[in-house]
Amino acid sequence: MTGERTVLITGGTGSLGYRAAEAILAADTGSRVVVTGRGPDGVREAARRLGERAVGVPLELASLAEVRRFARGFGALRLPPLRAIVCNAGVQIVSGTVLTVDGFEQTFAVNHLAHVLLVRELLPELGTPGRIVFVASDTHDPAKPTGMPAPAYTTARELARPSETGGSPGAVGRRRYTTSKLCNVLTTYALARQLDTGAVPPPITVNAFDPGLMPGTGLGRDYGGIQGLAWRYLLPALTVVPGINVHTPRRSGQALARLVLDPELAGVTGSYFSGFRRIRSSAESYQVATAEELWATSVELTETA
Repeated sequence: MTGERTVLITGGTGSLGYRAAEAILAADTGSRVVVTGRGPDGVREAARRLGERAVGVPLELASLAEVRRFARGFGALRLPPLRAIVCNAGVQIVSGTVLTVDGFEQTFAVNHLAHVLLVRELLPELGTPGRIVFVASDTHDPAKPTGMPAPAYTTARELARPSETGGSPGAVGRRRYTTSKLCNVLTTYALARQLDTGAVPPPITVNAFDPGLMPGTGLGRDYGGIQGLAWRYLLPALTVVPGINVHTPRRSGQALARLVLDPELAGVTGSYFSGFRRIRSSAESYQVATAEELWATSVELTETA
C-alpha cells in the first residue's frame, strides 16, 4: 500500500488494537489511524498517546444504530482515503446473558453482527487497494489445545436470540465467545468470495487474524477468583516461553499491522493468519453453506433491527 491512507481499528484504545495502531504509525508515515472505543475519554486519550496522526472516535458496537451513525458520518472526518478496516473489538461475558439494545445476545452482536454492519456500511468508502481484517482466535478451532470449549454453531438467528441453555454462566459465556470467533472466520471467507473480482491482485482483500492468547488484557475483565488472578498475573509470564501461542499485545499488534501494510500480502485474500504465519483454520470454518447462511441472516438481522 502506497500514498496517504486511513486505517480504521475498532477497539483501539488498549491492548491489541492500540498496539496495532502504534505499529502502523511507526512503520508508515503515510498512514492515519482512526481508533474507536466505547467512551469519548478513552478514545481521546488513546489518540493523544498515539500522536497527531491518530484520531479517536467513540463507537458503541452494542447498538446497531450507533454503528450506522458512525459509518455514515465517517466521511465528515475529512481524512485521507480509507484503505483498511480492522474489526478488532470484542467482548467475552462469563457472568450471564446480556442483551443489547437491539435485543441480541451481546457477544454475538458485538463480536460479529456489529462488524458485519460496519464493513457493509463502509465498503463504499473503502478505496482500492483495500484491506479488511477480522480479528478471530484459535479458540474457534476445537483441534487446538486452548482450554476453551468448542464452538457450537447452530444458525445465526439462534445465536442472535438464544433459547435458554444449560451450564454455568462461565461455560456458556466462553462457548459463545468461541462461537463468535468461528463466525469471524466464516465471515472472512464469505466476504472474500463476494469481493473476488478475478483481478490479480484483488482490489479488496479480506483475511482473518489470530493474535494468540494475550493474558492480562481487558478481554478477561469479567473473570473472577482464581481464574481472574491467573489471567492478570500468572499467564503473562508465558509470553517468554517459545513455541506456544501466547504473546504480548505489542508482538501481536506488530503481526496485525503487517496484514494491513505488507506489500507482499497484496494478493492474499480469504486466508487465516496466526501471528505472522498463514495457516489453515478449523475444518468447520471452511463449510461454505454455513458461511453463506451466516452472512445472509446477519445482513437480514442488521437491516431489520
